[in-house]
Amino acid sequence: MKTYLLGASNPETVRIARAVERSEPNIQICGLLDNDPAKKGKDFFGYKILGGLELIRELSSVDTAFVNLITGSTRVRHETTHEIVQSGGRLANLIHPSIDLTLVKLGVGLYLQESVILQAAVEVGDNTSIHMAAIVGHETKIGKSVFIAHAVSISGCCEIGDGTFIGTNATLLPRVKVGKWVTVGAGAVVTKDVPDYAVVVGNPAKIIKFNSEGNE
Repeated sequence: MKTYLLGASNPETVRIARAVERSEPNIQICGLLDNDPAKKGKDFFGYKILGGLELIRELSSVDTAFVNLITGSTRVRHETTHEIVQSGGRLANLIHPSIDLTLVKLGVGLYLQESVILQAAVEVGDNTSIHMAAIVGHETKIGKSVFIAHAVSISGCCEIGDGTFIGTNATLLPRVKVGKWVTVGAGAVVTKDVPDYAVVVGNPAKIIKFNSEGNE
């Protein structure tokens, strides 16, 4: 499978790509895409930057797929993945081979970094990214276009809505339900359910404002 990665900004993604190529010989990382025209033609830690999303239609074929590496904004991640699909691109997963996926249900378009722990009966929705050393407890359901930063701890039986961003070292206690397009601040401790579009920070986490509802 020829695979193209969208987003040339974090060298850690190259390490993961190389680990995937070593463990899965049928996957070939053919290059990077980035919408910054200044990066076109440059080398990014051994992979060439070919251009931006305008190449999706040209590159698409029955044996080609794309992975979105954008993680800074769930809204941008959602929109760029939608553009990939609308342009005829097929989504693939980039998952570090060290992750145990036994009894885990996965969507497509996922980007999962090294040392992520997904316990039994976890469900991860399409276009979601989870960074290094995050822990997702048993039977937790994660929606689409979610970003979970490194060292986040999500307890068992939680629910995370579409488009939610969870910052570094945040903790969710068991059975908490987090709505769609929520922002959970770094280090926050979420002890109770969070409504759609809320921004929560602190320990215990409290709502400080609401995100725009124009993200869907």
